[in-house]
Amino acid sequence: MSFTTISRQIIPRLCARITHRRTAQVLNPSLHHFIPHSCSSNPPIRTYASKHKAKSTADFVPGSKQAITSETARFEYGKTEAKMTATVEWYRKEVAGLETRASGRVTPAMLAPVRVEISKDQELVKLEEVATVGVREGSTLIITVFEEHMMKAVEQAIYNAKLPSIVPQRQDSRTIKVPIPKATVETRTALGVTAQRLAEDARVQIRKAQQASVKKGKYEKHSVELEEFQKLTDRNVAEIDKILAQMKKAAGGR
Repeated sequence: MSFTTISRQIIPRLCARITHRRTAQVLNPSLHHFIPHSCSSNPPIRTYASKHKAKSTADFVPGSKQAITSETARFEYGKTEAKMTATVEWYRKEVAGLETRASGRVTPAMLAPVRVEISKDQELVKLEEVATVGVREGSTLIITVFEEHMMKAVEQAIYNAKLPSIVPQRQDSRTIKVPIPKATVETRTALGVTAQRLAEDARVQIRKAQQASVKKGKYEKHSVELEEFQKLTDRNVAEIDKILAQMKKAAGGR
């Protein structure tokens, strides 16, 4: 009788006997028998150690790509992002007015940066809140204040805005004329300097927002929170730089 034939007859019987012993072992744990894996109908399953969820992102190694997990940090991140976005939009609007001036077009938006002091204990307000601004003959801005006692404050506000080539001229008790000369090379250069100054102001505000949030959160060195706040700051500063570059290109191209 060949080995193959013997194996076909003996192995099934052996496995049946082992299965019987396995059942007995379950019923009586004190019995220990060697059971070959080749006879087991359920092969052993390999298990792996489970990964522990991070409780805090402050202990992550530098360079981690994990997003902010702390609910408090996410809330603070959202507030900081909103502040930075508002700063960028403010700068974009200011530069739009400078670009208009550099292009030679005369519009009321040229006086958008003007802020008027109503009283010592109140915040500065926009010019449009205390006066109307119109265009006459395509080259002159006409400002009409709502109340006569605001004339001096409006005039001073226009000077304080330090807009290139903008010189107010009082016409009567409620009217101010502002002639707008054609944009020269010197004027465009001055507008570029103004845009540069406003850009630095915007960058400072963005960094202040970052520093305030980081100080409030008290994040550990190399934490993901610090990395994410830095990325947010860099992204908004880069947007300011982009707007400034476009302004200089537009002003220098004429």
